[in-house]
Order: sequence, then C-alpha cells, then structure tokens
Amino acid sequence: MRTRTLSQDPWARHLPRCSTPESNQPWPAIDPPGTAQIPAVAQTTLHAWLVDRGSLTARLKSRYPRFRVVVLAQRLEPAQRDECRLLGLHRSHKAWVREVLLCDGETPLIFAHTVLPRHNVRGAWNLFAGLGSRPLGEALFTNPIIARGPLTFKKINRHHSLFQRVGRHTSKHSLQARRSLFMRHHKALLVTEVFL
Repeated sequence: MRTRTLSQDPWARHLPRCSTPESNQPWPAIDPPGTAQIPAVAQTTLHAWLVDRGSLTARLKSRYPRFRVVVLAQRLEPAQRDECRLLGLHRSHKAWVREVLLCDGETPLIFAHTVLPRHNVRGAWNLFAGLGSRPLGEALFTNPIIARGPLTFKKINRHHSLFQRVGRHTSKHSLQARRSLFMRHHKALLVTEVFL
C-alpha cells in the first residue's frame, strides 16, 4: 500500500480547523505557510516549540541539563485508524509502536509516540529496533537521507487515545500535540509529540 503525505490526508483536508478540544478534530498542516490554521496554542508560549522543525531532543537537551528518556513501551500493536491512513496500513496489520517520556530529571515534558510499519523495520528503519533509551530524535536529525514532512497539530483531551495513554503524567484537561512523517528510502515513520 502507498504511504500518504500529511497534506494528502483527506481527514485533515475536510476538517481544516483544530481550535476546539473535541478529539475528532484534524491535524492540519502549516506547510506551506498560510494554507492552514495554526492552532489556538499559537497565542501561548508553546507556539515556538510546536512550530520548530528542528530536533526537539536537541532543543530540550540545551534547555534542560537533566534531560533523559524514559521508555514506556515498544511493542507490536495495531496502529490508530488515522495513523493507518497516513502510513498506508490495513487496519488489521500491526506496527511497531514506541512510547517514551522526554523528561527533565523526574519531570515529564513530552510524551512521544512513534509508529513504524512492521515491514519497514528491516532495511530503511533498522535503527529503530536497537534504540533502547536513546532518543529517536538524535538518529532522525543526524542522518541526511531522512526527510521530515509537514508538521500537523491537534489539541487532545481525555477522549483521545493518546491522552489516555499519558493522562497519569499530567493534571491538565487538554494537551497540545504535533506529528509528522519521516521518510527514509521512501519508507515512512510517524512521530507524534504530546506537550505535557
């Protein structure tokens, strides 16, 4: 099956706004500039973090000297329906899912959820299997053949599956998230980052 780019995702195209907290709102892209709505968080201090296309890991390390990665899970499981659409997966096919917390010491800052189609682990994304507690961001941004697609955004609440996975690490009622596809040898990996 073919991988879709975020800008080709019909779900995002038909629902172009994400300023409301409902979990069925899209992940609208902001690339190219002016083609989509920047989320409500644009008015907050998180805006610069959300729209930065560089390495989130490098930015966190430069600001938080006690930066560390806590691996919550790395397992084969079905991807979410919208993730399947973007990755060209059939709903019954399993993918490798890695979930980590990026922390300042004991304080969680970011929940990162990565989805990799099972058949992409060999070859293009073989680095994924042996990461352990090393940040994925270091591998993604130091390899010149890895290309990042557009950033997309969503405000998630307790009804969203990702919020349910990370809810015990925050007292907030809604969280800002972003995601993007990374491509290596025409094979995709999807990274979602939820800002705690």
